[in-house]
Amino acid sequence: MKTALDWQAIEDDLNRHGCALVPGLLAPAACTALAAQYDEPQRFRSRVVMERHGFGRGQYQYFAYPLPEPVAALRMALYAPLAAIANRWQAALGLEARFPTEHDAFLARCHAAGQVRPTSLLLRYGEGDYNCLHQDLYGEHVFPLQLAVLLSRPQLDFTGGEFVLTEQRPRMQSRVEVVPLLQGDAVIFPVAQRPVNGVRGSYRVGMRHGVSRLRSGTRHTLGVIFHDTS
Repeated sequence: MKTALDWQAIEDDLNRHGCALVPGLLAPAACTALAAQYDEPQRFRSRVVMERHGFGRGQYQYFAYPLPEPVAALRMALYAPLAAIANRWQAALGLEARFPTEHDAFLARCHAAGQVRPTSLLLRYGEGDYNCLHQDLYGEHVFPLQLAVLLSRPQLDFTGGEFVLTEQRPRMQSRVEVVPLLQGDAVIFPVAQRPVNGVRGSYRVGMRHGVSRLRSGTRHTLGVIFHDTS
């Protein structure tokens, strides 16, 4: 895992564009190994076929505890700097809640509220599959930032399947951001909302994310979410 990240640039991109690209967060070998775990059912607590629920087409599986080492390491390493950004967002939005600096402390808060099951997941898309625009909200305690890591190789393993983010500002039409990813690249983005500076201070905008239609091949993605669910 890449450890030397430019957190000031990441925060600047999140504030300007609503997302931040982190090139090469995972090495190709780590991506291949994680994608292969999709066919190891003992690692997961549940599987979702998206078409059955109107979520799109494709499927994903939620990891069970203990998480695979690369997933646990990502959550541990990225939480603290993201919590600092999240707390500045909370202040900008006039929200009182603050996130602890340690991920274990935040998970303890989730578990005390009955949110005890992990939400990090592996997603698999085949030809014609897509993910509808959505928000990953699970329970009372929600960490406001998450990331997705592309595990497959665009143009080699699959075509199409772009990561899409939409932003709905008050009394305005939605803005769309398409994030081009290579194998091992991550995109950090809001779970549901973020602050935007306006002439009268910060205001709240709603965020949703999804994946466009896969035109060929197979695409695997790792989703890293920092809150647990009930």
